[in-house]
Amino acid sequence: MERCTPWAIVLTDPTSGILDLQPLGIAAGTALDIAHVELPAPLRSGAFGVLDISEFFGETTGGVRTYLLEKARYVQRDSALRQVLVVPGGADEILEASGVRCYRLRGAPIPTQKPYRFMLATRSTSRIVAHERPDVIEVGSAWCAPWLIHLARRRLDVPAVWFYHSNFPRIIAPRPESAGRMRRAASAAAWRYVRRLARLVHTTIAPSETVVKQLQDEGVRNVVSVPLGVDLQRFHPRRRAHALEIRERFGLPHGRLAMYVGRIAGEKDLDVLLRGWLQVEQRTGARLVIVGDGPARRSLAHGPGGDRAIWLPFQHDRDVLADLYAAVNLYVAPGPAETLGLASLEALASGNPVLSVNQGGVADTVTRSGAGALYTSGDHDDLARAAERLLSDDLTRLGDIGRGYVEAHHGWSTVFDRLFAVYRQVISS
Repeated sequence: MERCTPWAIVLTDPTSGILDLQPLGIAAGTALDIAHVELPAPLRSGAFGVLDISEFFGETTGGVRTYLLEKARYVQRDSALRQVLVVPGGADEILEASGVRCYRLRGAPIPTQKPYRFMLATRSTSRIVAHERPDVIEVGSAWCAPWLIHLARRRLDVPAVWFYHSNFPRIIAPRPESAGRMRRAASAAAWRYVRRLARLVHTTIAPSETVVKQLQDEGVRNVVSVPLGVDLQRFHPRRRAHALEIRERFGLPHGRLAMYVGRIAGEKDLDVLLRGWLQVEQRTGARLVIVGDGPARRSLAHGPGGDRAIWLPFQHDRDVLADLYAAVNLYVAPGPAETLGLASLEALASGNPVLSVNQGGVADTVTRSGAGALYTSGDHDDLARAAERLLSDDLTRLGDIGRGYVEAHHGWSTVFDRLFAVYRQVISS
């Protein structure tokens, strides 16, 4: 009987996710156990290898998932590079295409944090690291992944970096100066944990200068800034030519529209946005569109202002999402703890100015680009005033300014050239 290799090769499209699972040599319904299965041969012998591990990867997640898949595109274009992804999933899988391999490790859903999953596969992770032998490891989350890699590195001398995608101490207390005693104490404990994780790696990478400064102020050493990027071809103002068709397809009204895209969770301050937009709509007629999914969607939809918002589901098709950006007039970024705000870059690339809270990485982008306005964190009245002023400005002119800014600073190739230079600096130091 011919021996079957118990792993799967799949085709991937890194622009829209992992697609078209095509198992080879596995009977339908056979469960895969990466802790014990024979692993495929390492990728691209002699190529520079990065292993990315993150719990911030799910079927309806946004920024980190996009970043990792865009990195896969970058690697696939360069035969001198290879990438291994280790992310959670509903079952163990091994996925592969053109110098990129993805291990999905079975993990239970995290309560109240849909669609994120736990990563607890200690043996599988250690086995993957030892087998793939990357040149550098990038940890992209702060829950279990750093500790899995810490254990795996005991058997293999490979440097690691931490990409600080989530500013969780600020999520706990987004406005520390006005936070209650319990929140301040919890935030202080979170910063202690950040310092502990940072000592496990060589370098901490942050996507904005604001976050770099926050980390340094809290005692984190060896912090560098590498911004995230945007697909400048996909997210483009030329899609505005089809704006009317897209509005009709999604049942969006005529007139000016503002939009939020992202995870619908408490830390995004969407309650402030919804309350403030009641005033904006009353005074200007502009409607608010919210695109995405998350644990707070139901409560926000039934809360103040929720009945006036237009709620659209998470968009798996990135081209459809790009069409939606180009069909509205303004983007709103209410989250005070964003480390950068990838959706804001996509909006700017699409020709939309951005209204942002005056905290976090999006505020950096708005200030540097000059393509939007800021309002005081937590103040829905100030949000309404800032939105009204912005809507009275020349939105097309501001959109052109924003497009020029992201073209100059946020192309993905530019971003990953910088990132891989950081990797090589880490290895050589």
